[in-house]
Formats: sequence, structure tokens, C-alpha cells
Amino acid sequence: MAQPSTMTTTKWDTSYEWKTVALLGVGFGLVGLDRWIIASLFPAMAADLGLPDGEIGRLAGILGILWGVFAIFSGRLSDSIGHRKVLIPAIILFSLMSGFSGMVQSLVALVWIRAIMGAMEGTYCPTSFTAVAAASYPKRRGFNQGLQQSGFALMGFALGPIIATQLLNVVPSWRYVFWICAIPGFVVGLLLYFQLREPKDTQAGALIGATQAGGAWVEVLKTPNILVCMVALLCAMACVFVLGAMVPIYLTNALQLAPTEVGLVASALGFGGFFGQFGWPGLSDRFGRKPLAILGFIGATLAVWWFASTGAVVLPLFVALFVCSFFCLGNVALITGPIATESAPRGLVSSAIGVVVGAGEIFGGGVAPIIAGGVTDRFGLPSALNVALVGVALGIVVCLFLRETAPSKTAAVAAQAA
Repeated sequence: MAQPSTMTTTKWDTSYEWKTVALLGVGFGLVGLDRWIIASLFPAMAADLGLPDGEIGRLAGILGILWGVFAIFSGRLSDSIGHRKVLIPAIILFSLMSGFSGMVQSLVALVWIRAIMGAMEGTYCPTSFTAVAAASYPKRRGFNQGLQQSGFALMGFALGPIIATQLLNVVPSWRYVFWICAIPGFVVGLLLYFQLREPKDTQAGALIGATQAGGAWVEVLKTPNILVCMVALLCAMACVFVLGAMVPIYLTNALQLAPTEVGLVASALGFGGFFGQFGWPGLSDRFGRKPLAILGFIGATLAVWWFASTGAVVLPLFVALFVCSFFCLGNVALITGPIATESAPRGLVSSAIGVVVGAGEIFGGGVAPIIAGGVTDRFGLPSALNVALVGVALGIVVCLFLRETAPSKTAAVAAQAA
């Protein structure tokens, strides 16, 4: 176990900062991989288990709802008992559930396993964001939180489809793929045991209030910016998680693309999100959180419309999905990372992030894919894209009500006032 250290802000412990960001980033990348590889494996699973096309939306929705519920309460729990007791068991358990996904023989068993997996991933999420903030130099907070979250897009949306389609060519069944993807989670959990410190033993813990005992949980819901973040994240997730669940089956059955073409186009969701998630919050360190959040939703709206209007041509589909993911997942990282952290009441940082993530997951990551699955069953696969389009379009309006929180901008305003 890492030993407490005495640190001052005059000599920053950059070694701990980067090692912690890297490990938590890989951990969150495995969250994305374990969560979304099922979308690329679903055509093979559906043929084996006799599942309809719309079932993938409902499976994604169930996982998202449990993720959201547990994000809310685990954030509050980690403010009380510390990060290590929450993060390390969570990554071990969600990796185990990923492996068990490859052993199911029925839809009922798959639903239960994915629900438990969502609960554990939701437990890992807000606490890991706060742990990164507690390890980060304040002027690198947005960049570091975005960099950590970018692992989700890279490993879940970008490499996931490629890993799934390639492994299916070399292993006897889709069942083996789940266990292969589960193994790295056990390794990261072990490394975190030796590396991760509690906020009280880090330099930035006191700066963001993570070293203090949390106040009344309801104080989070009295913070206007947190309420705006909850709705804004719902809008962003309603887009990206509907696309994450429905794009592979849409490309396969509606546009009739070959499996290798499906894997290539679907990977754009991850590559675009990877660059957006670390680049967009990093840019907000300099240009401000609010203007980039608004611009991000405008860009994502135009890109979803472009993707839905494109036929079975691989390059335009890839570019449209890349642009959409860049802006949309960039906004997810911006809202759940620096904006939620900087808007939180002192001592309730994990609680605030948990509430924001929980609202976004329950309704955007959970209810929206379920709606998209129902819309697909009734009106056909192309209609599912309308759910994503409505989500990001509403996000433009919601972000007009954000209050600026970037240290570079608030410090300038305070200096002018003085």
C-alpha cells in the first residue's frame, strides 16, 4: 500500500500525478471495452441465442441505468470512506462480470450479468474522476481528467470493434472474447493497490476539497451548475450511447456493409471520442468551459445529421461518426470532469460527479438506448438515429445556462473585480 507523504504545492509530485492518471485512464478504458465490445459481438450472439435486433439497445440501457444509480451512491460513499476501498474492488468485479458474459446460455442470465457489471462500472466512474483531480496540478486538471476519460473512447469504441472482429477470426466462439478482454482489468486492479493514495495524501486533494469530510448530500442538488450539468450530460449520452449500441447493427442490417467495413466505421466513434475527450477539456483550460460546451453540441448535432444522411459509403460514414464523437464525447469529459469538479460544494466532489454521471447514465445511457431499441422495432433501424439527433440538439440550449468555472477565466474576472 502506498504510504502517505508530505507534499507542498511548491514542488509538485509529477511522478505520482502521471502514474495515477495513466493507471486510472487504462482502468476507465477497460470500462469502455468491457461495456461496448458486446455491440460488435452482438450479431454473432444474436444468431446463437436467438435475440432480436432491438435487444442490444435494451441490454445497453439496463447496464446504463444500473451504472447511473450506483454512480450516485458510490460517489457519496467514496467521499466518506476513501477512494481505494471503492475503486479497487470495483475494477476487479466488473472485469469478472465481463468474463461471465461469455458463459451465458440465455437472455435472462445475460441481463443479470450486464446489470451487475453496470453497477460496478458506475461505482468506478465518479471516484476515478475525483482521484485524477486530486492527483492533478490545477492548471492541468481539465487536460488530465479528459486524458483519463479518453481511454473509454479509445478502448471501448475505437479498438473494441477491431478487437472483436479480429478475435472472432481466431477463436472458436464469441464466448472466448469476453474472457480475453477481462484479464487486463485484474492486472490494473493489482497495480492500483500499490500506486493509489487517498486524497488526504495528495497535493491537490485539499485544493478541490476532496480531503474534507463531506457535507449534506442534498447540498449538491442545491448547486445550479450541477443541475445544468446533469441535464447537459443526459443530452450528450443520449447521442453517444444510442450510437454506440445501434451503429454496428445499423451498418450491418440497414446499410448491408461487410463485417470488416462495419468494424472500421464503428471504430470512428472511438477514435473521434479519444481525441475529443482529452483535447476538448484541455482546450477549455484556456478558452473556458461554457463556450466549448455550446460549440461541442453544435458540432455534434451537425455531424449526426450528416451520418444519418449518408448511404453505404465507408469513408463519409467514418468521417461523420468521427466528428460527432469528437464533439459529443469531448463534451462528456468536459461536463463530468472539470465543470462538475469545479462546481461541487467543498467536501462533496465525488458526490457531485456521481450525481451528474448518474443522471446522465440513467436517462441518457439507460433510457435513451431502450427508447432507441423500441423505436427500431417499430419504425426500423434508421429511425434510431433520430433519438441521438434530438439529444445533442437539446444540449445546445441547456448549455446556455452554464456558469463559467475554468480557473483561468474565473481568476481573470476576480482580478478585474478587485
